[in-house]
Amino acid sequence: MAVLDDLSGFEFEDVMEDVFRNLGYENVRQAEKTADEGRDILMEEVVDGTRRAIVVECKHTDTVGRPVVQKLHSAIATFDFDGPRRGMVVTTGRCTGPAHEYVDRLRENGDPHPIEIIDGQALREIADEVGLDLYNGRIEILCDETLRPYDPTSSPTAPVHEAFRDIDNIDAGSVPDPQSHATFRPTVTVTAETDAEFETSVGVVHRIDDRTQFVIHADRGNPTVASENVATLVAENRHAAIELPADAFEDTFDSVEQRRFGQTQTEYKEWAIDQLQTAQTTDVTYTGDNNVTYTKTCEPNRSDISVQSIEAVYLPDIRHTVQLQTYSYPYQYVAAGPSRVTTEDGIHQCVHCETSGPTDSYTYCANCGAISCGPHTKTERLEQEPVCTGCAVTERFALKTKYFYDEDNLETFRDEYHSMAIHEKAMENPVLAGSVVALLLMVVAGFGVALI
Repeated sequence: MAVLDDLSGFEFEDVMEDVFRNLGYENVRQAEKTADEGRDILMEEVVDGTRRAIVVECKHTDTVGRPVVQKLHSAIATFDFDGPRRGMVVTTGRCTGPAHEYVDRLRENGDPHPIEIIDGQALREIADEVGLDLYNGRIEILCDETLRPYDPTSSPTAPVHEAFRDIDNIDAGSVPDPQSHATFRPTVTVTAETDAEFETSVGVVHRIDDRTQFVIHADRGNPTVASENVATLVAENRHAAIELPADAFEDTFDSVEQRRFGQTQTEYKEWAIDQLQTAQTTDVTYTGDNNVTYTKTCEPNRSDISVQSIEAVYLPDIRHTVQLQTYSYPYQYVAAGPSRVTTEDGIHQCVHCETSGPTDSYTYCANCGAISCGPHTKTERLEQEPVCTGCAVTERFALKTKYFYDEDNLETFRDEYHSMAIHEKAMENPVLAGSVVALLLMVVAGFGVALI
């Protein structure tokens, strides 16, 4: 059989571990390679409510004879598992007639430890089912599901209008519909278990017994671990994923992009193991029998880390852009139905400075379309409406700066100001007027004292 020939026996076991995991078997892991007792992979299945262990022998050879099957049968019988057990022989080649006869006889006699044979021909059929590239031994990503890009009970652009609700001086319902772009980004959720023990002459000094789950952004290029918020979004909504057809949501968004997975499932598994191996490496200090303090670097072996599952799903990355006069306001988030994690909020951000975030207050300037923070928002003198410092025309009256929509409003107020009485002009600067009054009172009071 020409396929998989470049793989070593151990590499073939790695491939089959991934295959069985994709076929839905549980707790799939490799047996200790240093003590092969006729079993290479251990896993479990639940049939009619009963959990059963499966002991797998992997043979990367042209022919598998009866002795291999007999050895596996003995390994099943002695395997420590509280429940029913069965076996499986997987080979890239074929099993001999005597090997098949032995397996048939076990079944006919109702043996409690039956054995199944998967030869090269059956492996080809399985390959199509799980996306196994027989020529390089890698599991491809097979994914046609996505988290929902919007809440089906609401409008796809509802999050944008919702974001405008706490912007002063603008009715969120009057905000024009944004230009919307949906990018379906590939993600992989990896669940892995680490079981490692580190021992010295004084005994065990460190142990790792950890179950880890993290989400990987799986676009082309270097994979990256998603933030905790995004990982939670994916984990809590994975069960509600929907099919992603080729023409997905083209009638919903102005443009749609579906990105490809950058690597194979096998490569993401190896990458995840590398990440965990680095993250779980630590220096441990202990005292030896001679009362001398030592430091030991405890790095788990790759074989100590068992990947339990790799689940792929597309994550909708939605970007809306609202145009208000001369300003554009982006609002971007990753979505899962009604849930979302905001990644860019250009609405809660002053166009004139670096103030940003929903905790500050912002005001819309109907004169130019700007959204501004408090220090950059003033009151227009004639209209008594908000105007931003970026577009306002200014002039000082009674030593106080006044703000106007335009030169016409400024000219109108100039005429009004010239016709005002002196006390009215003074009130254009209440602080100054108050100071003058206070000063006069002080002078009068001082004059009165002098007369006494």
